[in-house]
Order: sequence, then C-alpha cells, then structure tokens
Amino acid sequence: MPKFAVIGAGNGGMAMAAHLALKGHEVNLFNRTFDKLIPIQEQGGIYLEGLVEGYGPLEIVTSDIRQAIRDVDVIMVTVPAVGHRDIAQMCAPYLQDGQIIVLNPGRTGGALEFSQTLYEYGVNARITVAEASTFIYACRKTGPCSARIFDIKKSVEIAALPSVRTGLVLDALKEVYPQFVPAESVLETSFNNIGAIFHPAPTLLNAARIETTGGAFEYYIEGISPSIAKIIQRMDDERMAVAKMLNVKCMSALEWMRVSYGVEADDLYSAIQQNKGYKGIKAPSNTDTRYIFEDVPYSLVPISAFGRMAGVPTPTIDAIIDLACTVSGVDYRACGRTISKLGIDDMSMYEIYTYVYFGDIRRGVVA
Repeated sequence: MPKFAVIGAGNGGMAMAAHLALKGHEVNLFNRTFDKLIPIQEQGGIYLEGLVEGYGPLEIVTSDIRQAIRDVDVIMVTVPAVGHRDIAQMCAPYLQDGQIIVLNPGRTGGALEFSQTLYEYGVNARITVAEASTFIYACRKTGPCSARIFDIKKSVEIAALPSVRTGLVLDALKEVYPQFVPAESVLETSFNNIGAIFHPAPTLLNAARIETTGGAFEYYIEGISPSIAKIIQRMDDERMAVAKMLNVKCMSALEWMRVSYGVEADDLYSAIQQNKGYKGIKAPSNTDTRYIFEDVPYSLVPISAFGRMAGVPTPTIDAIIDLACTVSGVDYRACGRTISKLGIDDMSMYEIYTYVYFGDIRRGVVA
C-alpha cells in the first residue's frame, strides 16, 4: 500500500488525510503554519463526518516538509494554487527517486509551473508531477480536528507531465481513488478546470450579499441565479473555444456536471440546482477568498493568456478578471500564471505538445 503525504491542512487536506487514513494507508500531514496543526497532533488524527464517517489516525503531523515527504510514495498537494510554487521550492531539496506529486487540483497550468520550478531549483531526482482537473471531494473543515465530506466526485481526470507517465500515477492511486481517469495531457486537465467557471463570477456577482451576511447563504444553490448562470455559461463557451483552437479535448461545464456528479440537465442553472453534492455548501465569509485570489490568477489569467496565444478572444473571462482586480486591488494578470511562468514562452505549439506528451530534457522532464 502506498504511503502518502498530504500537503496542506485546509478543508481539502484535512478531508483527504483522514479519508486516506481510514482506508488503511500511512499518512503524513504537513502545513506551513504549525499552530493550525497543534490540535490535530494532540488528537493524533482527524474525525470525518458526512458521507464518510470515522477517525483517521495520522503517522506524522508536522510543519517540517523534509519530515513530511521522507520515504513516502505519493505527495498529495492540496494547498491553493497560489502556494504551488512555494511548495515546489520547499520540496526541491528533499525529493527522492520514484516519488509522485499530485496537485489536487492543478487549476490551469499547475503541473507545468510546478515542474518548471523544480527545474529552476536543480532537482535531479526522477519524480513525476501530475495534476487533477478538480478536487475529488466537496468538503469543509468543521473544527480544529474534524471535516465533513459532502460528496465524492464520480470521475476526475488526471494527467502526468509528460502524459506517458499517467499510467504510473493511476497505478499508484487506483486502489484508493478509482474515480481518477486518465486525461490525454496536462493541457486537458488544465482546461477542464471547472473551478475557473464556477468560482470567481458567482463570488464577485454576490459580493454585496457576501459582505452583508458574512456568506450566510448556500453558495451554489442560492448564489447562482438564472442570470449568473448565463454569465458562467458564456465564460465556459470561451474556455471551450480556446481549448478547441489548441486541439485540446475539453468537456463543457454541463457535461462535467453529468460525469462528476451524475446530474442530467439541459442547462447549467438546472444542473446546479439538482446537484445534491452542492447542497449545504455555504458561500465564502468575505471576498478575500481562494475563489478570487486562487481561481482568478491561477485559472482565468492563464486561460486568457492561452487565448491570446491561440488568437481566441475571451471578453467575458477578461471582464471577470478586471472586476476581481478592482475588488481586490491586485493586478492578477501580473502576479498570475503567465506563459513565461509555465516555462513554455520560448516554445512553438509543436514543442509544447511534445513536452506535455513525451517530455523535455531541457526542463528535466523526460519519458
């Protein structure tokens, strides 16, 4: 049985660590802020409620990245995408041959940025970086040592960089996560990043409600009205158009709802309202949320950048980026994932395809 390290003790990290432990795996939990770990360390594990119930005992609970990843088989990164580069830098000196790193999720371009960072820091270990298209759980932290899993997606795409190693990743995860299915490449998982569509626009367009109620409403069921659903549908159309121009296989948000949650509907608004996995999930308590500071610079900005590369306009996506920059006072286009930060600014499209499918020795990523 593979031994896991879960990186990040937020909503997703706590749920994943506990669930893996409940399945009988040895699990280490890492978080950069140790104070957050003290209750978990004292208790020795995490309690789960909701769809999965029980106590997951953890092997090591630490803020020492070397201790967390030493001799583990799979490193599951659950921190927001804003932290991916930092985690890559922290892991770089201690990675070992054969280890698999999975970004849960990678958002858009996560595996490319993570791999490029390891290359910049001179990593020589033969490791595999992979990314999921979305997070497998719908979950929330319910206390210092507890989390609730509302639902587990029925199917989640995953790809390694390069994709000839995707089978290796699936073999390591198939017993614990049979829901993972292979994508053609990390370009496919990046463009099937549905968080880019479902997170920033509803948050920004519900800003007044969030600020006056502290997020005391159901984010999906109440926060996505028919009008907001039309806006996210237009964003989804633009995402699909960019992917098509880049010859990347990409499913629509409506199809993703069917595959991930088993929801059959004719339009996005109906699909969201029918999704039992979304019921009970509250809105963020304020607009300083990962739905903005993660999903805009690490999802929408790279989609827009790929659109410019492919000559495909993305006016609705760009409008949401502009609104987010105004509300947050941050230039997300400057700090987000640009083509250069992904390490592909000097590549032709043919070279990018070769890199994501077969590897690129210049970046230390080879089949």
